[in-house]
Amino acid sequence: MAAGWLRELAGDRIEVRSAGSAPADSINPAAVEAMAEVGIDISHQNPKILTPESVQASDVVITMGCGDACPFYPGKRYEDWKLEDPAGKGVDEVRPVRDDIRARVEELIASLLPQENSAASTTAR
Repeated sequence: MAAGWLRELAGDRIEVRSAGSAPADSINPAAVEAMAEVGIDISHQNPKILTPESVQASDVVITMGCGDACPFYPGKRYEDWKLEDPAGKGVDEVRPVRDDIRARVEELIASLLPQENSAASTTAR
């Protein structure tokens, strides 16, 4: 869901890589449904394993509770997002997680693209 939001909200301004330390075989159907409700199609995504190479190629690494299973490299910016795990939950329980992720992604974008946000604020005045 985070990658879906980031692609939707940042477009091509931020390169998105999505992977997990223990990915499932398929995307959670409730997550697919919850994201479809807001017009974002993640049904074509496939879970991928997090590799040391993908972490090394990234400027910012967002983890969601993977702890020691995630590769760590000095000099990278890491954020661990404590989120309710949507695995095995229905769409009603996934919606609040989806919305929490959106808010976090918006904050991430603002921190990565601060000049754009300042220009937008100035223009809007």
